[in-house]
Formats: sequence, C-alpha cells, structure tokens
Amino acid sequence: MAPDTVSLRYFLVLAEELNFTRAAARIGVAQPALSARMRRLEAELGTALLVRSTRSVVLTAAGAALAESAPPALAALDRAWDTARSAANGELGTLRIGYSLSTGAGTTPALVDRLVRGSGGLRVGAVPMATPEISPAVADGRIDAGITRGEQPGPGVSRFLLRRARVGVQLAEHHPLAAHPEIEIADAAAYPLRLPDRAANPVVHDQLSALFRDARPHPRFRTPAVSFDLSQRDLRDGVTLAPAGEASAAVQPAGLTWRPLRGAPALTIHLVLPREQSPLHRRVRAVAGALAHELHWLAG
Repeated sequence: MAPDTVSLRYFLVLAEELNFTRAAARIGVAQPALSARMRRLEAELGTALLVRSTRSVVLTAAGAALAESAPPALAALDRAWDTARSAANGELGTLRIGYSLSTGAGTTPALVDRLVRGSGGLRVGAVPMATPEISPAVADGRIDAGITRGEQPGPGVSRFLLRRARVGVQLAEHHPLAAHPEIEIADAAAYPLRLPDRAANPVVHDQLSALFRDARPHPRFRTPAVSFDLSQRDLRDGVTLAPAGEASAAVQPAGLTWRPLRGAPALTIHLVLPREQSPLHRRVRAVAGALAHELHWLAG
C-alpha cells in the first residue's frame, strides 16, 4: 500500500532542510511528531530513507530516489483532485445551450461568456432553436439547458425566471411614432402589427398579441411569409410595427429603431433545466442567478 501523501510532503520538506528542527518549524509540527511520522514512512516502505546523527540528516539512496520522484507524482495527484473537485462543482465538461432568437441579443451571450470565463475546463456550445423545441430538447437530453422567452410549456423540465424586459415596438426611423420617446398601446395598435406565426411560436405570439387585447379598434396582425424574414421590408417601409423586447434596441438593423410601449407589462426570459439536475446544471443555475442579480435583470 502506498504511503499517505502527508508523510510524503513532510519527507520532501525534510529532504530540502536536512534538519529536523528547521523542517518541523517550516511544516508547523512538533519535532517528535515529525520524527515519528518519518519512522512510520520508512516502515511502510520497508527501507531507510534517512541517516540520522546528532548533528545532521543525510538521505540514503532510497531517500534520494524518493525525493526526486515524489514531487511530480504528488503534482499529478493534486491535478487529479482538482479535476474531481471541478467536475463536482460543475466546472468541467461540455454544456449545450439552446436559445430562442429573441434571447440572442443580450441574455444568452452574457450567460455564455460568464460561464466560460468562470470555468476554464468548461466547453460551452450555444445554438439558436425554435422556441417551442427548446423545452422538449432539454427534457430528452439533446441539450443541457435552454433560454426561452416566456414560460414555455412541457414536462420533465424546471424553469427559472432569468430576466424581465420592457416591451416596445420596432419601427422605421422615419415612422411618425418614432418621434415619441414612448408610444401609447392604442397608437401602436392603429398600425398593422408584425408578429411571429402562431403555429411556429404560440407562446411568444400570444404573449405579444395579448398586449393589444383591449385596444379599440382591434389591431390587425400580420405574420412574415417565412419564419426568419431578414428583409423586414414592411418594417423598413413604415407599413407595420413589430412588438419586441428591449434587447432589440441594442441590435437594430439600419433604418429601424425601437420605442417602449407605455404601461405594457414586461416580457420574461426563462432558464430551462432538466428536472433531475447534475452538478453542471446546478452551476449553470447559480451563475445565471448571480448574473441576473449583478445586471439587475429582474428589477422592476
């Protein structure tokens, strides 16, 4: 059986000092205790490591060999302990995050950056996904975590409120309503409103359309011809307005701007994790919670 690592570490100090008094003081133990531990170490190895006299300590051939070979072995063992601790703390491995496009402007990049900077052994991959697909993918293990707008339905997952954000509208810079710092809901409802197709994203569609439930006359809703309409011609031409969260203000395409809707309830962004959580999942939750607190994501 290999000797305990404490005895090895004590021996290495003694091999450097070659003096029991100085070695004991450097370690912080009594000299008799150090002597007793060295005798046990020699007994475990079945050979003498030291030649003692009243004035000096000399290493035997076995002692010199151990003094040379023990440091790299102990360093490798320390790395193994650190690796085990990192894995237990969720700081090691591969993390797959699925996120909805509406969270990609600020929330997801901030969380991924914090996870990577805080854990050198953690590899993070983030991929955009259709919002309704995220919770099922977390539940069946295709991804480890998800970030969605709204509390997406689905079994087998736990959801945690990550962020509240003001809601407003995207509109053309030349649109008459762009002159106002805030827009009344009724004024926005006077124009056609561009929403995601309900069949593709029912939660977000319903969340945004509900903002205008009490508007009179009833607003006209339009959906883009394709799921990801990058041209946004109707917005650029000032024909429609697009209800959107505050994150849109930071990544406006040329020709578009964003204005908040006065009195509108906040949009919500949720972190989605499996119901049964590993140390890695718990770390994601802890980092997300700390980030939300630091950046005041849940204020208001």
